[in-house]
Amino acid sequence: MNIIRIKKYFPIFTTHKNLVYLDNAATTHKPQCVIDALTAHYAERNANIHRGIYRLSEQATESYDTARAQIARFIGARDASQIIFVRNTTEAINLVAHSYLRHHAKAGDEILLTVMEHHSNIVPWQLAAKEKKLTIRYAHITKTGELDMADLKKKITPRTRLIAVTHASNVLGTINDIAAITRLARARNIPVLVDGAQAVAHMPVNVSALGCDFYAFSGHKMYAPTGIGALYVSKKYLTTMDPFLGGGDMIRSVSLEGATFQDAPERFEAGTPAIEAAVAFGVAADYLTRIGMKNIRTHEKKLTALALKELSKIPGITIYGPTRAEKRTGVISFTSQNIHPHDLASLLDEQDIAIRAGNHCAMPLHTLLGIPATARMSFSLYTSPADIRTACRALRTIVKKLQ
Repeated sequence: MNIIRIKKYFPIFTTHKNLVYLDNAATTHKPQCVIDALTAHYAERNANIHRGIYRLSEQATESYDTARAQIARFIGARDASQIIFVRNTTEAINLVAHSYLRHHAKAGDEILLTVMEHHSNIVPWQLAAKEKKLTIRYAHITKTGELDMADLKKKITPRTRLIAVTHASNVLGTINDIAAITRLARARNIPVLVDGAQAVAHMPVNVSALGCDFYAFSGHKMYAPTGIGALYVSKKYLTTMDPFLGGGDMIRSVSLEGATFQDAPERFEAGTPAIEAAVAFGVAADYLTRIGMKNIRTHEKKLTALALKELSKIPGITIYGPTRAEKRTGVISFTSQNIHPHDLASLLDEQDIAIRAGNHCAMPLHTLLGIPATARMSFSLYTSPADIRTACRALRTIVKKLQ
């Protein structure tokens, strides 16, 4: 991993030469190939898809379909038709809540989540539970911030209709054993949805090997544009789910009395999609494949180990989540005694160091931890050891002055 060379491929670091960007869990910057893909689409193939009987439209359609195949290949899906393009992880989870759960659950049934979930993997289920009179149960975490598998297993009941769990926590960095969870669920014929937003850009992901039924993720967290994401659906459920949205392109025929719908995935993609973003999404997936997800995971583990070591040297700092880099992604949330996380982030920003502060859309987890907010550093393939040392030196100075 030649970080100096990699950073040169990301124009943001040319525009902001002194930027130390450590907020990659929120969004990632875009490599030149992704930016070029967006520009090339508008300059060379701009047309609506699936509709025009002319060459330009056919070229746009081919690019869009190619992107679907690229995403399927990137996450190990067996068939490109198992990939539904959505706006983001949030929309993907809402799609499952509307198209699957509302038609397969009845009053008194249960949904099993974990206390470490992002709001996007809590609120859609709360809305569905309120409408259908369902019960939501939550598996807890251990003292080290790992998922308590014994508690999760105990909370699976004959009434459990879905298990929804994050692949990696955006606060704790914890990597959950999805394969183990799907084995438990499969023995009871319970589908599993995985929020993969914090995983796909940081480690190898193979949905076929994981055995999950739904896998949701966003493009902008894996070096692609905003406004595009994907939902993987297993063949078992793909053909049995009703459409999420109604409109153009997802229909086979329409009369004044009703409509029939396209096969998946088109039946879930109503209206004109973000064609150029999907094309760039596929390019981003291929870019990561060329670098190698195992290489990225190795790089980020080293960064995480270094950051854990340097942060632990700063007086008054409390780090949340597993203590070993092997058990977490490059996400480290922390607090400093008597200093609000927002103050830390603001003072670091004065030195061109970007970190996140707040509850990171995980209020229930912060409530459980007994804190209103945390500061968070998160890493990526273009993060260097020098970035981490610079941030930790600045943080040490800030903490020393304010404490």
